[in-house]
Amino acid sequence: MIDYKKKRIPLYIIVISIRKSSDDFKIMRERISLKTIGLIGGMSWESTLEYYKIINEAVKIKMGDFHSAKCIMYSVDFEEIEILQRDDKWEELTHIMINIAQKLKNGGADFIIICTNTMHKMASEIENMAGIKVLHIAEVTGQEVVKIGMKKIGLLGTKFTMEGDFYKKILKEKYDIEVIIPIKEERETVHNIIYNELCKGDIKEASKEKYIGIINNLVLNGAEGVILGCTEIPLLIKQEDVDIKVFDTTTIHAISAVDFALAE
Repeated sequence: MIDYKKKRIPLYIIVISIRKSSDDFKIMRERISLKTIGLIGGMSWESTLEYYKIINEAVKIKMGDFHSAKCIMYSVDFEEIEILQRDDKWEELTHIMINIAQKLKNGGADFIIICTNTMHKMASEIENMAGIKVLHIAEVTGQEVVKIGMKKIGLLGTKFTMEGDFYKKILKEKYDIEVIIPIKEERETVHNIIYNELCKGDIKEASKEKYIGIINNLVLNGAEGVILGCTEIPLLIKQEDVDIKVFDTTTIHAISAVDFALAE
């Protein structure tokens, strides 16, 4: 059994290192130009900051010299978004997200990444109405799960992500991954810590212990790994905190965006 707890090297360094060779680097740097990434951020800015850092570090490692990502970011006022989420006004939120995507497209973005799991609830509407590719966080995460060969996965995130079908449906239908979620009381705990603490940059050891307990319960229910399906959760839970494999969706999504930006 793999001891994931001892794997302390950041995922993006591992992924990049595997793909890295001097000859490939030379070819890549001479022939490939970067697409412009459009980021919809600010939900919350705490995790959006991680996206920007990981994306640019990945480009630097992959391309060398003074290379950095070509990107355009639209950062929302999360207070406005959170109120609409809480009031279940998803149609209004969809219109807001489509409008932002259109602005990024008009500004020169070649594709979009939404720097939050929850707002992928309307990803297909954004892509169709704004007419620009949305790199879906559940799809790239599902690809990583499949690479490892896992079939039953725990999912942590906001209650919108855990209880809705927009995320689980992709994992099941595209990748044949069975998804299990915590019990109702634990879902409330996960959700409340995200909004009341993590989105505000408040990292508490007591909350980490609660998350670890919830993850352990998912393992008892058969989970082979756990998707950290909120981009704030990796601020609290690291691979070294638990024995089971965790899938950091922030890192996976950010690295996938760089790969897509570099693809011909």
